[in-house]
Amino acid sequence: MPGERPAGRGNLYHRLVVWLLFLILLLPLAGTLLYSLATSWSASLLPSGLTLKWYVALWSEPRFLAAFAHSLLVCFAALLLSVVLILPLLFVVHYHFPRLDALMNILILLPFAVPPVVSSVGLLQLYGSGPLAMVGTPWILIGCYFTIALPFMYRAITNNLQAINLRELMDAAQLLGANTWQAAFLIVLPNLRKGLLVALLLSFSFLFGEFVFANLLVGTRYETLQVYLNNMRNSSGHFNSALVISYFAFVLLLTWFANRLNEDKS
Repeated sequence: MPGERPAGRGNLYHRLVVWLLFLILLLPLAGTLLYSLATSWSASLLPSGLTLKWYVALWSEPRFLAAFAHSLLVCFAALLLSVVLILPLLFVVHYHFPRLDALMNILILLPFAVPPVVSSVGLLQLYGSGPLAMVGTPWILIGCYFTIALPFMYRAITNNLQAINLRELMDAAQLLGANTWQAAFLIVLPNLRKGLLVALLLSFSFLFGEFVFANLLVGTRYETLQVYLNNMRNSSGHFNSALVISYFAFVLLLTWFANRLNEDKS
């Protein structure tokens, strides 16, 4: 037809736009990576030399390794608690009380209704003293991260439950002789693997970078990675760039490993 653009030219245009956007997003990260490898970079267009000494200094510092381990411990504990509590709850709601899903959608978003600074002030007053004095300990951080992870976990797993048609799947399993527990663990749970993996990745990437609760509730008494990064803001820019790149590389590696694990079991 006259006036129609050739398909090949249109595809080339779309690819160029995508690659241009990808390049724009990648430039800041590439600059940070180059700065973390530079010996010095001040008045020239390119660094005067390349070195790995900033990474060696970072990964040989005990304070950084401790903060990294603290972040992993708190995030994994909060996610484990979320999985243990949210999976049975979602199964009961969607199988026995599906009308409660609308109410759960509202309740599950309440942690985002209150700003973290306001929540931290209340938690400091509530758990700062008395029999439940947990301020400055990882326990209060695990509890906070648990509430933050709930919306991510709930939404991703709920979408997966709706996609597999839980009620029909359970009815079919019971017709074949399985009881409720057998059907839930042997049939429903394996079908939730992808949704659960997405929920865990989303939650972990968000919690691993959380700063407000960690800074206000525990600070240097249980220093996490983001608190450590904030406390090191006045140190060498090369050192901080190496820290940012290491953080990004770890999240990227974890995401790649989770995707490979999911593909191998598909």
